[in-house]
Amino acid sequence: MKILNFVFLLLPFIILSQDIKITESIERGRLLYEDFCVRCHMPDGKGQKGIIPPIAKSDFLFNHMEESIKALKFGGIDGEIIVNGVKYNSRMEKMGLYDDEIADIMNYTLNTWGNKYDKIIDEKYVKSLKK
Repeated sequence: MKILNFVFLLLPFIILSQDIKITESIERGRLLYEDFCVRCHMPDGKGQKGIIPPIAKSDFLFNHMEESIKALKFGGIDGEIIVNGVKYNSRMEKMGLYDDEIADIMNYTLNTWGNKYDKIIDEKYVKSLKK
């Protein structure tokens, strides 16, 4: 019984810690987005229709999460993709970002412009992805 009480006492702190962690990651991601991504994907995340795919309310971002992360990590996606019913076939340049920076950008884009993602992307996960 004491262990159960201990767990219930710690649970709010664990949840609060995760909320703080994602909030801080999102803020770092916002700053990185403004430095590296805004010139193509625009301040509102809507991209440029038919040229640069949107991140805001992007079906591709959520349906191809790993591929989206690899695009940041390795420099774009080869070939045509369809985002929200529109074809795109442009190449994103490699940004030279570190794995923790990629995680922060992903957390920002997954939780901005009407996007909502319940999990946190962390550096360990980004690091585990291979080309």
